[in-house]
Amino acid sequence: MKKRTSSTVDPEYLKKQKASLVRKHRQVIYLNDSEMAAISQYCSLFKVHTKAVLFREAIMEKVLKELEDNHPTLF
Repeated sequence: MKKRTSSTVDPEYLKKQKASLVRKHRQVIYLNDSEMAAISQYCSLFKVHTKAVLFREAIMEKVLKELEDNHPTLF
């Protein structure tokens, strides 16, 4: 039987990974009354407690999709 050596992750690597995920760039958006009403209705309907998460996920989904759809091609 072979002995399994447990491979542990380098603590420095974990520290760098965690540091890279820290959000330090603040963005502010303004919504009109109808946009805010729609967001509030959505949050109450789907039990969203943190609007920041909703906005961040929606924005990043849109951005990443656009980047994927418009990537440079050779032909």
